[in-house]
Amino acid sequence: MTAWYSFFKMTLVRPAVRWWFRVTIEGTENIPENGCLLAANHLDAGDTFSLPSLIKPTVTFPAKKELFMGKGVKGKVLAWFLTAVGQAPIDRSGGRASVTGLGSVEDVLAAGGVVGIFPEGTRSPDGRLYKGHTGVARMALTSGKPVVPVAMIDTRLVRSKIGIPTMKNARIMVGKPIDFREYAGQDNDLHVLRWVTNEVMAAIQQLTGQQYVDVYASRVKRGDLRNADLAGYLLDHPNQKQTRPAVTAELRPAKADPDTPDEIGVGE
Repeated sequence: MTAWYSFFKMTLVRPAVRWWFRVTIEGTENIPENGCLLAANHLDAGDTFSLPSLIKPTVTFPAKKELFMGKGVKGKVLAWFLTAVGQAPIDRSGGRASVTGLGSVEDVLAAGGVVGIFPEGTRSPDGRLYKGHTGVARMALTSGKPVVPVAMIDTRLVRSKIGIPTMKNARIMVGKPIDFREYAGQDNDLHVLRWVTNEVMAAIQQLTGQQYVDVYASRVKRGDLRNADLAGYLLDHPNQKQTRPAVTAELRPAKADPDTPDEIGVGE
């Protein structure tokens, strides 16, 4: 934990999350001591600071590398803050750049650290759970670390009577770790990546009780499915249309998902 991370967490963020936002958390005993991926649903901006403030380990979130470039006064301040609290830059340009640009995040996992990720890649447009990007699966398979599903419940920011954003009945549930090491070495198999990702989303769904929509949230927020009827994309289980891949499945070259340039699933 960097000195700045500790300072912001203990003196500013944790007190605010506990006493102003009144977020409760359960299941923290499920977080392994030797590193893991925390994979959560994404409802609002408060998710990014509520979770790390209420658990003991330092949490590193991958953030798009452009935020570290520091353009303008606000940009420079943000770049300093992200660097000071030890967050990791990641390439979201798509294709091989996104696939091979995990670098510093993988270093954190290799050192036994904790990486936080929102597989949906953006905030849910309507409170439902959307299709996850395969970056979470790739990191789990290359690092050998377990994925811990996390449920963000009622964490949307709402305006208080005095006009300051707060939350109502917000809580976080940390689920049990999921071990995908049986698929080690198959991180270039698209079938494996999709199946593992869907299993992670299913574990999150079980904790949150959200309805699952089998499309990327970005398509609904600003793409071809904006204002569309999504009834045909609803599934009872994220892997409802997938078969469990064989552990010795033939490897296929990885490529960017045609639906989106962002394979990693960095939250917004």
